[in-house]
Amino acid sequence: MKHLYNYHLYEVMKYMGSKNKIAKNILPFILKDRTPDQWYVEPFVGGCNMIDKVSGKRMGNDINFYLIEMWKALQRGWIPPELVTEDMYNDIRKNKDDYEPHLVAYVGFLFSFAAKWFGGYRRDVAGSKGDMENMKTQSRIALKSIMEQVPKIKDVIFSNLNYWEIPIPDNSIIYCDPPYGGTTKYKDNFDHPKFWEWVRKMSNSGHQVFVSEYNAPDDFICIWEKDVKTTLSKQAGIVSREKLFVLNTE
Repeated sequence: MKHLYNYHLYEVMKYMGSKNKIAKNILPFILKDRTPDQWYVEPFVGGCNMIDKVSGKRMGNDINFYLIEMWKALQRGWIPPELVTEDMYNDIRKNKDDYEPHLVAYVGFLFSFAAKWFGGYRRDVAGSKGDMENMKTQSRIALKSIMEQVPKIKDVIFSNLNYWEIPIPDNSIIYCDPPYGGTTKYKDNFDHPKFWEWVRKMSNSGHQVFVSEYNAPDDFICIWEKDVKTTLSKQAGIVSREKLFVLNTE
């Protein structure tokens, strides 16, 4: 079993760090020079809120084993349960090995507060604690959101690897949305210097590499930026400056 970085998942599929709100802003920069047969690759695909808006050849990878198993199951035709109660949520959280991994991912992300991996049964739908109607409403919202994404990711090739292990086709477009430096603490420490060195290597080997972050090393340039309000965490309402970086090759 691979380790889980408790990062980045949604707004269409609710996921911490989702880029759904800014996809329309940054995709034109990322795809402007794309050729018809060029692969689009996301090493940190998360809730698929960028890749589901891209056509053509696509690869989506994530270190979270459960998450990738969920996307694959949805591609095969799996339909999530119509109702996820708080008791069911808590039992799956405590006994993950007793359940299919795709169900664990569905419950662990879409029914957690702020979409944080089993961060507590979410209560952002009107209703009192333990209220069945509240849980039914929450379940309908989650099911609707995930099923709306399924047709958009049908032909994505999914993998569960470390980002540096992905067999990326030559001359690909690579979009990275890694755990941001200096923000939420993750279960496993993310090696940021190692990541930026990998981005340099990929860029120098012929790939077009784009990175979403708040900051980057001095040899990278920002090609887009915008203030974005946080909506999913306990810091909801906080405005952060989202940026898109590429390696400065001049």
